[in-house]
Amino acid sequence: MIYTLRRATIFVTALTIFSILTITFLPRYLNPTPPDAEERKRDRQWVNSSPYWFDRQVCRYLGLCGIQHIRWDAPTLPGWGPGSDLDMTEEIAKVLGVGNWEEDGAAVFVNKPGSESWEHAPGHVDLKRKRSESSAADNTPLQEVPQYVLDHAPLVHLYSGEHFWPSDMAEHVKHMGLLDEEDGSVNRTDELDLGNLAKLNAKNGTVFLTSMDDVESRPEWLHNRAGIPVEYEDDGDDEHNGNPEKKIPGNNPTVPTDGNTWWDADKQHPPNRIAAPRYRKGGPSYRRMKRFMQGDDGEPQRPIGGAPNDSDDDDDKNKPNPSGYSNGPAVLILVDKGAGILDAFWFFFYSYNLGQTVLGIRFGNHVGDWEHCMVRFDNGIPKAMFLSEHAGGKAYAWPALEKKVQPNGKPPRPVIYSAVGSHAMYATPGLHPYVLPFKLLKDVTDRGPLWDPALNHYSYWYDYEVGLNETETPSSPQSPYLGNPSQPPKNYTSLVPAADNPEAPTNWFHFEGAWGDDVYSLADYRQWRLFGEYHYIVGPLGPKFKYLERRKVCQTDKCTLLWSIEAGEKSSWY
Repeated sequence: MIYTLRRATIFVTALTIFSILTITFLPRYLNPTPPDAEERKRDRQWVNSSPYWFDRQVCRYLGLCGIQHIRWDAPTLPGWGPGSDLDMTEEIAKVLGVGNWEEDGAAVFVNKPGSESWEHAPGHVDLKRKRSESSAADNTPLQEVPQYVLDHAPLVHLYSGEHFWPSDMAEHVKHMGLLDEEDGSVNRTDELDLGNLAKLNAKNGTVFLTSMDDVESRPEWLHNRAGIPVEYEDDGDDEHNGNPEKKIPGNNPTVPTDGNTWWDADKQHPPNRIAAPRYRKGGPSYRRMKRFMQGDDGEPQRPIGGAPNDSDDDDDKNKPNPSGYSNGPAVLILVDKGAGILDAFWFFFYSYNLGQTVLGIRFGNHVGDWEHCMVRFDNGIPKAMFLSEHAGGKAYAWPALEKKVQPNGKPPRPVIYSAVGSHAMYATPGLHPYVLPFKLLKDVTDRGPLWDPALNHYSYWYDYEVGLNETETPSSPQSPYLGNPSQPPKNYTSLVPAADNPEAPTNWFHFEGAWGDDVYSLADYRQWRLFGEYHYIVGPLGPKFKYLERRKVCQTDKCTLLWSIEAGEKSSWY
């Protein structure tokens, strides 16, 4: 009896020690971005924010924080009056300009008498932007967006069960204020917009744009259901036989051996080439380059959707196709790396990131969400694409990506997938586990509404060499540039609008704070943390801090260029 009791005591003691060690060190091991000294200091302050002694001790020693707050966190609220699910179909139809709805919820366009559907497509102003040769501000000639960038723009499958759709960052800012540290209130003493956000950089410490609404009341601007893309009219099957049920294998391209190092280049480190492209005037290479920049008709390349044609007998192929249009504009930022290397960053903004669930408990919510993909071009030819996932991402060689055939002889465009809630970008539909073992935490993608960001976006050119002297902090932990320790400049010049939207605001890009709420305190009824994973985390920084000056296609050092879809399924970003 005594022997058995002794063995039981030893077993319980060992199990207790093992559990404490696991609870203490496992979250640190699984964390892909370990905290620094400043973050550990903030964490101690966060734990001390709880008014309950017991809560603080359990949090500090067992990693169970705010367990009294844990509850089911639903994506939407049931029966929310004028915004109920039934009424929202009518509201979306009104915004999109559709006549009625199919039983499955798909919008059906109704032509007005004497008009054609394309003329009244939602957002037709954006689809036919006016061309401008110069900026209205200083009459400086603006650069066009190269046609090859638009021809190879990504098509994004949003999740069919998504609740938080693409948003306009301008609308998002209208609902944000600044947190008063004294009483915890959110105030908006000064009007904030995309033209003045960078003025907040003068404030001490990190600035957090903070929602003026309780996000758990699920205000409509958070969902932006009007941002659901217009139903895509399929002009051709996807590659790989177009079978949506079949796993997409990719083309498994051969790793090139021509010595061209386009995958690792910037202005200070031009790519190695066996023979640099020579654009001898009148020669075939020159003519190909000119067609890229001007088009086959010899005219300067047109902006998005083509310029309006006054002719009454327009050819249908010149009319903007509303398929895939969303009223939530993307942001296109072009970065010239020199020697023919151009990076086209497509940023996608959402007002809310809904985290994933583990055993029915949700983690990772945050206000404001910036996701992106980047296409690297070498003398107008797409070579690879980077897809952002949470704190990292994956990069694929261009031939490995799924494509969608385009009409009128245009090149096929890559098809990528946005995960439900988190909006992380993936190359395939399906389940995508990350961080936690046993697939406890996973993203989910499918072939939901197809979004064409080329139809509605802000477009800019960014000079990263100028930009690196306009910020006090590095653009990324991987950046070799430490930023400018002096005060930010009064006038920012590194980002300029493209010629198709000369009046597009640029000040927002230089805002160095977070686009959403700070981490809610442990005293907040909305917050909990289990084993290092928070229910609500901090809002993201903007595009300027996504390492736009990167030499490699990848955003982080842990990422490598993948040459097949299968390789991507076996790798991880953390």
